[in-house]
Amino acid sequence: MAALAWLLIPLFAAVGAAIWGSWVSRNRSTEDVAELAGYARFRDAMAKSHPATTDVT
Repeated sequence: MAALAWLLIPLFAAVGAAIWGSWVSRNRSTEDVAELAGYARFRDAMAKSHPATTDVT
């Protein structure tokens, strides 16, 4: 029984390595268009001229 346990350790390691390898090599084609549009909106908002605020205390 102890020998079986020692044989299962490398098996679990191999399965874990296969899962990790498939996760690392996944297709990461994210939509850059949405990120670039958000950045353009941020840039436009920062470029707007805001009225000066007065401190009313």
